[in-house]
Amino acid sequence: MFITMREQLYSFLLSPVFLSAMFSCFFAQFIKTIIKLLTGRVNDLKELIALLLWRTGGMPSSHSALVCALTTSIGFRSGVDSDIFILACCFTLVVIRDAVGVRRASGLQARCLNELGKNLHQKGVLEFQAVKEVHGHAPLEVFVGCLLGLFTGIAFSVL
Repeated sequence: MFITMREQLYSFLLSPVFLSAMFSCFFAQFIKTIIKLLTGRVNDLKELIALLLWRTGGMPSSHSALVCALTTSIGFRSGVDSDIFILACCFTLVVIRDAVGVRRASGLQARCLNELGKNLHQKGVLEFQAVKEVHGHAPLEVFVGCLLGLFTGIAFSVL
């Protein structure tokens, strides 16, 4: 039987796997935004929108939430012995390792470089332009994101 592109798109958008991943990511970003609002670390509307949509770093990790929800819902739908679940687990491990390890280390190094560059610039030794500080995650932020994703994946798979 012939399935139209519209029907395929509709099926994709209503898939529990897709919905759990997207919902957990958006929910993590929403929680992150609320935390920043309550602590007074949002300066204007532009920053608020950036936090809601794409700002990285902070509590909880939206990347970890997304991949954990994805992996959990795939496990429920395809089984934990399926090839796609194993692929999702490996993908989740890479994302988590990147969030807590590589990106965090890069951000800390960039912060040190910026401090060193500012000091040298103030002493007139060299001209300095700050490098971008990538915000990785602390282990607790990743853990909370993983829990959020796990519970969201379970909810979309069972309900």
